[in-house]
Amino acid sequence: MPAPPPALRHPDFRRLWTSSLCSGIAMQMAQVAIGWQVYSIRHSAFDLGLIGLAEFVPVPLLALPAGQLADRLPRVGVVMVSSLGDAVVATLLLVVTLHGAHQLWPFVALAALTGAISALGSPAQRSLTPELVPEDLLTGALALRSIAGQVATIGGPAFGGFLFAVRPESVYVASAVMLVVSALVLLPVTRPDAPPMAERANLQTLFAGVRFIRGTPVILGAITLDLFAVLFGGAVALLPLFAKSVLHTGPFGLGVLRSMVAVGALVAGFRLAQRPLAGRAGRTLLLVVGTFGASMVVFGLSRWFWLSALALAVSGFADMYSMNIRSTTVALATPNRLLGRVNAVENVFIGASNELGAFESGAAAALLGATPAVVAGGVLTVALALVWPRLFPALAAVDRLSAAGLREVLPVGRAGPAPAPEPTD
Repeated sequence: MPAPPPALRHPDFRRLWTSSLCSGIAMQMAQVAIGWQVYSIRHSAFDLGLIGLAEFVPVPLLALPAGQLADRLPRVGVVMVSSLGDAVVATLLLVVTLHGAHQLWPFVALAALTGAISALGSPAQRSLTPELVPEDLLTGALALRSIAGQVATIGGPAFGGFLFAVRPESVYVASAVMLVVSALVLLPVTRPDAPPMAERANLQTLFAGVRFIRGTPVILGAITLDLFAVLFGGAVALLPLFAKSVLHTGPFGLGVLRSMVAVGALVAGFRLAQRPLAGRAGRTLLLVVGTFGASMVVFGLSRWFWLSALALAVSGFADMYSMNIRSTTVALATPNRLLGRVNAVENVFIGASNELGAFESGAAAALLGATPAVVAGGVLTVALALVWPRLFPALAAVDRLSAAGLREVLPVGRAGPAPAPEPTD
């Protein structure tokens, strides 16, 4: 029997990975149901984008306080409270569904609450992995973390679509249960405690993550490239429209389309977990972003289900490489005492690319039509990949994804996170 990946031999990281898998499946199941219910109310692409906007608005508003929480409180506790908060939202969505789900405003309000919970919990959750595994296993651990997310994205939408077709309420019941399990799995994790933070809370410490990112071009270039690529090139928010009005399939077909993004990402994740990038990381990042944009052009033009599914799989494969390079760069280049605040700011960029990108997709589709909006976004993403080396030459020059490799392009004095303690069962 093959041995598990090295990072999963660390018991606390294994618990974190299991928790992430459970919460990811629960949230993906709910997203399929929400998308179908929202689009069924008025058959409006703009409404789909509005849900994404509602999820994004709390992220920049709460980012800086959330970073302080992640750097001052035990991060495991913050993540557990976040999972329980999401379980409450799933329960409220169950109530809305039981009352017919005929109005848009409850979905918008609960999307905003989901965004607030994510904004407060995500910096702590993203900061845990570098603490739980040593540096030499970090790239593989981050790939495994992404694999958990992508496994959830494969199984969650398909299973959620199936449950919704049987009985809509069952999706939210299953989601709430899995989110509670996600929190309980973390109970045995006793470390790490809150990171040492000698500074008093003030405006200077509040904006420390912003200053660090601004002064580190490699990090700034990586996260802004991801922001604009997914902002312009992403089309996941429009999948209910394409499934129903272009490809003429039902809820299960929508779940399959959403899952295909994760299928491609999962293939890339397993490859990265087994064979982390050995070099040319910066140029690889630019290449996969360009590939992501090209796949969106194909998806926008396709009228065949199988071709659309294949294009989404390619986009997921490329996006996984991009996420892994970005996440590893941030984790290795950021000191542990700043990791929560840096991840909080990065979370704004991620939220902008996902939730605000969903609003942009819906608004563009309402103005231009779904196909022109997706194709134009893909073309813009390819253009970004061509221009970025001139704007951020240090990013293009990154070779090895290691602390030593990043020191070659980082400003003098930047240090990565402290080594993780050895695991104990």
